Amino acid sequence: MSDRQPYTPVPVNAQQFCQFWSAHVDALDRHLSASTWALAAVTVVLLAYPIARIAIPAILHGIMGTVPDMVRTVLNLI
Repeated sequence: MSDRQPYTPVPVNAQQFCQFWSAHVDALDRHLSASTWALAAVTVVLLAYPIARIAIPAILHGIMGTVPDMVRTVLNLI
């Protein structure tokens, strides 16, 4: 990796920040191998699955409180 640039602090301006972020993502895209991207994707899926199956229903149950009687009746019919 001979095209490294010296560190520059994160800009305060939103437009400069978007350009700064885009440059860093482009650098990641150029320098990471396909197997590294695959490993990152598997890691994201492994982390997202328990959140989707456990945390989100728990949060919804906490917000809504008890299950409405209509939903309970439909579930009993199934």
